[in-house]
Amino acid sequence: MSVMWTAKVVGLGAVAFSLSVELLWRLLRHLRPPIILNEVLFFPSEVVCTQHIFSPAPPHSCCCPLPHGVETSFTRLLRFILSARSSLDLCLFSFSNMDLSRAILHLYRKKVTVRVLVDKDYSVITGSQIGPLREAGICVRNVGRYVHMHHKFALVDGRRLITGSLNWTLAAVQRNAENVLVTDEPGLVRPFVGEFRRLWEDNDPSRNGPSCDQTVARD
Repeated sequence: MSVMWTAKVVGLGAVAFSLSVELLWRLLRHLRPPIILNEVLFFPSEVVCTQHIFSPAPPHSCCCPLPHGVETSFTRLLRFILSARSSLDLCLFSFSNMDLSRAILHLYRKKVTVRVLVDKDYSVITGSQIGPLREAGICVRNVGRYVHMHHKFALVDGRRLITGSLNWTLAAVQRNAENVLVTDEPGLVRPFVGEFRRLWEDNDPSRNGPSCDQTVARD
C-alpha cells in the first residue's frame, strides 16, 4: 500500500512540476518584449530574377538569363509586401514597376484587402500600373487637392510600415540612390495609419456616385 501511495505522490509531483514549468514559460513569454523589426534597404538594387518569390518552385528552375536565388534590397522589399495576410494599404506618388504590381495583384487574388491612394496626375502617365490594378478590381482613389501627393508608403496588415524616398518605378529601383525603412515600431506605424485614413476619407468618390468599395466584385 505504501508503495502505491508513494508512486501516486511521485506522479502527482511530476505533474505539478510539469504544469509549473509550463505556466512559468508562458508567463516569461508574455512578459518578454516583442521583437520589433527595423530594417533599412538601400537602392539601386542589383537586377535579379524574382520568379521564385512568387512561385514555390526552386529559384534555379527559371531559365531566364538573370542571376537566380540572390537576395537584394528589391527582393527583400517584395517579400515584405507579400507578407501581408489581411490588408495592404498603399499611398504612392508614382507606380510603374511591374514586379511590384505583380505582387499587389498576387495578394489581391489571395483575398488580401488592398487599398491604393495615388497622385491624380501620375496615375495616368505612360507605364503607370494603376490602370491594371483598377481593371483587376482593386480600389484606387486619386488624390488631387495638392500640387503633388508625394507620399511613398505602404502599411502591411496595419502593423508594418514600409516608407522612404523610393518611388515604385523601375528607374528608382535600378538606377537611383534611394532608401526604404521597414519597421513594426508602433509609435512610427500609428501616425501613418492615421494619415492614410485621413487621405482615404478625404478622397472618397462616393459623394458623386458609388465608390469602388461598393462596386467591386472579385472573381
